[in-house]
Amino acid sequence: MKKLIKILILILMLGTVSMAAEKEIKIGITQIVEHPSLDAARIGVEKALKEKAKDKNIKIEYQSAQGDFGTAQLIAKSFVATKKDIIVAISTPSAQAALNATKDIPIVYTAVTDGVSAGLKGSNITGTSDMSPLGKQIELITELLPNAKNVGFLYNPSEQNSILLLEKFKEIAKNKNLKVVEKGVSSINDINLAIDSLLKEIDVLYIPTDNLVVSSANLVLQKAKKNKTPVISSIEDIVKKGALATESIDYEKLGYQTGEVIIEILNGKKPEDIAVQTLKETTLIINEKVAEMYNIELKKEKFKNAVKY
Repeated sequence: MKKLIKILILILMLGTVSMAAEKEIKIGITQIVEHPSLDAARIGVEKALKEKAKDKNIKIEYQSAQGDFGTAQLIAKSFVATKKDIIVAISTPSAQAALNATKDIPIVYTAVTDGVSAGLKGSNITGTSDMSPLGKQIELITELLPNAKNVGFLYNPSEQNSILLLEKFKEIAKNKNLKVVEKGVSSINDINLAIDSLLKEIDVLYIPTDNLVVSSANLVLQKAKKNKTPVISSIEDIVKKGALATESIDYEKLGYQTGEVIIEILNGKKPEDIAVQTLKETTLIINEKVAEMYNIELKKEKFKNAVKY
């Protein structure tokens, strides 16, 4: 009888351990809009979880706000209502919406330029920053386009990150004797007229990591090409599409790093004890066909190791 009781106890213990091991971890991923950089960040997050959290039963629910902050707020509230264990917010608006919705569920953000200036502070939030290497990008303008004097900066004034980038960009550009001509747009419908007006005043256009502008990159590039205005971008994908060059971070690597932060939290670490991280490594990317179109020589030693399209 005693032997039977011991066996039953052992079975119950093994069942409890098995249930604990198989406990479903619910992760909600909210993304403000779908474009290659943000998508790459999400791929990096999912890749890290798949490779480094094999022992965990993770279920991911992904939702895109399709560029609408109101929708981002609804997504965040739905994640809270369905009791997600962690909310992953890709972009500043998504992170702001998540933090508005909960002060309890851990939030890990990525593709956010400056969390502090965006108000992303609290005991339940941390993440990774995609701060652009603005100094290196402005250096590209002076090296590839030495005669350029007026640089266009198209952005959405509603994005806190874009305002911060504009301020930093103007400060660095001033030291390089470049004048920044800014133009704000609040919707996709504004871009057509705004870019036509801006192109009349500039020698080169800069596209920042602004979600609205990046989402409209095809239109912006088409207009710039027609006007014979070279474009320096903040991200690789826009160079692939027809911008001249960029020096940028790898968003999939940034996402992977974000996934590692999520795993730390799943293993018991508190978000408030994890410092916001950045990706220091950058890559020089040049579109050779566009460089040829503007008669730009790429013989400098610096350009030899660039990724070229």
